[in-house]
Amino acid sequence: MRTRKRISLIGATGSIGTSTLEIVRRYPERYEVVSLTAGSKVKELAALAREFRPKLVAIADSSKAKELENELFGTGIEINCGDEAVASAASATGVEQAVIANVGFSGLRPALNALEHGLDIALANKESLVVAGQLVTSTAKANHASIYPIDSEHSAIAQCLIGENPANINRIIITASGGPFRTWSRADIADAPAEKALAHPNWSMGAKITIDSATMINKAFEIIEAGWLFDIPITKIEPVVHPQSIVHSMVEFSDGAVKAQLGVPDMKLPIAYALGCSTRLPGVERKLTLDQMSSLTFEAPDREKFPCLDFAKVAYERGGSVPCVINAANEVAVHAYLRGEIKFYDIPAVIHKAVDSIEYISEPKLEDYLHIDSLTRMKVSKMISTRDY
Repeated sequence: MRTRKRISLIGATGSIGTSTLEIVRRYPERYEVVSLTAGSKVKELAALAREFRPKLVAIADSSKAKELENELFGTGIEINCGDEAVASAASATGVEQAVIANVGFSGLRPALNALEHGLDIALANKESLVVAGQLVTSTAKANHASIYPIDSEHSAIAQCLIGENPANINRIIITASGGPFRTWSRADIADAPAEKALAHPNWSMGAKITIDSATMINKAFEIIEAGWLFDIPITKIEPVVHPQSIVHSMVEFSDGAVKAQLGVPDMKLPIAYALGCSTRLPGVERKLTLDQMSSLTFEAPDREKFPCLDFAKVAYERGGSVPCVINAANEVAVHAYLRGEIKFYDIPAVIHKAVDSIEYISEPKLEDYLHIDSLTRMKVSKMISTRDY
């Protein structure tokens, strides 16, 4: 009889977290939830805890601890709070695989904690590899742990590489939907409010990720992530706009052959593939129809309209602490845009100013990443408030 895999879920209330729990609901004989965490959504986390009965829950916002205790009074579930508690929850006693589904820099410590304990991780948090790719991958290797990507693009690449010699890779082609502004003029994009940027044509995601898709910095981050995951220079990784979001990525080999992975635009398939450690679960997702595959189009991205794409090259060429600065500056700028404090093209302007003005560390350690992240957020917040960018 198969025993259930015991998982921790970091970021249970976000879009990836809720989709992961849909998989757990569908396959209760395969998965058991040991720990759940959230950033600040107490009622949502408590409801999930009552349903899935984990041994422990953790909430990053310490001010919400008492409220969470009241919500879960009498359940016997252990309750912890704070960033350290969230990181520790990733490797709670009994966990066999950690799902890192939270957004932004906050995913780094849970990912490292799980890997340091020799746990395989299912990674949706691309920022962990963007910010600290060398540290994350070396930690995985040192502890004989594996990283299974949840991003649909990286799941697709992994599937295309099964049975292939990495030496035969000519290039990796990462697809992008183009986001809500693909057909807009640069002038119209410049004045677009956040509600327009949040209207993604294909995917249902959280606000921050959706804005990243609109600026296409998410694709810059995915290029960096792919470089670390598949140990390939980003000069061999190219983005292409594919509005239908049916082809999730492609790999071109030295003989000219191209492999592609196709699927409906839904995250449950790559989540299930990662939870299964590259094995397939039956009936996870609805099947593609011929109609959906009848008209697949591809185009080069417009780098004038989407200058954030170029941050992949900046991060790769400068290395060190620069990717950390780019990520932190982007997080602060995106939230300022969502609040209506800056305009769309102020986002890349703020990031460029941060890269040029914040101290550089050539070989950062974890404490350096924490310092640079905090410093960048402070300085970028001041830049935005004083319009100094």
